[in-house]
Amino acid sequence: MSLTSTTPSVLLNTGVQMPLLGLGTYKLCPEEVYRAVDAALVAGYRSFDSAAVYRNEAELGRALKELLPKHGLTREDVFITSKLGPKDQGERAMQGALHSLSQLDLGYIDLYLIHWPGTQGMDVTDQRNPGNRAQSWATLEELHAQGKLKAIGVSNYTPAHMKELIQSCRTHPAVLQVEFHPQLCQTELRSVCEEYGVCFQAYSSLGKGELTAHHVVMEIAKNCGRTPAQVLLRWAVQQGVPVLPKSSNPDRVKDNARIFDFTLSDSDVDRLSALDCGHKYCWDASQVV
Repeated sequence: MSLTSTTPSVLLNTGVQMPLLGLGTYKLCPEEVYRAVDAALVAGYRSFDSAAVYRNEAELGRALKELLPKHGLTREDVFITSKLGPKDQGERAMQGALHSLSQLDLGYIDLYLIHWPGTQGMDVTDQRNPGNRAQSWATLEELHAQGKLKAIGVSNYTPAHMKELIQSCRTHPAVLQVEFHPQLCQTELRSVCEEYGVCFQAYSSLGKGELTAHHVVMEIAKNCGRTPAQVLLRWAVQQGVPVLPKSSNPDRVKDNARIFDFTLSDSDVDRLSALDCGHKYCWDASQVV
């Protein structure tokens, strides 16, 4: 990956640099993807996160192929993440991953994740779940060895799922992407990732927008002269955690990128971390065996 952006990055266990800031594309419809990617490239984003279940991989790929030359960039200048859909967990994993590669049509995927530890259509307590996860991972390892997936990882895994994977895999996961914000500090998961050299990456940093209205966040933002969203994103990246804010609004995309030109005080970081109450705004995988 070329260093054409001032956005700081984190070194993955594959030896590749992944930007600390990426554009999330969850729930972005086709016309929104193009506009958001254009604004993001101008603002310095070089990382873009999609998934099979977002149903916008093809739009993201087309937008990048059209916009990269416009901004004087090449495929190697951007870091693309996508994810295996829960319906393709297990024996359909190869088909699902190859479909993502085809939809994006960018030659390779920089980071490909198992999106969910369970299998769509199966009960969370179904004893086939571990076997399906293992089969999916073996498929990702195969495509990684072929160079089609430059790095592989998982999303929404619990500490138990992570330990199960680490004990059985040939290739260690490069990234764990999970919900992370001041109300969900994920201390145990971060410890597991640190122990095994896995990059811990955040999604839903704003708590689906609800945390931007929290009085502590608003007070710190006012004192810093920053937006609540910038404070929440800065709280994560200041701890070395990559973030993936999502917006279809070009101005907000630009604002969300302005998180590397200020620093939160230790006391502000501590005040935010003290909000931790284990609250999840998104998926909860704790019941998946």
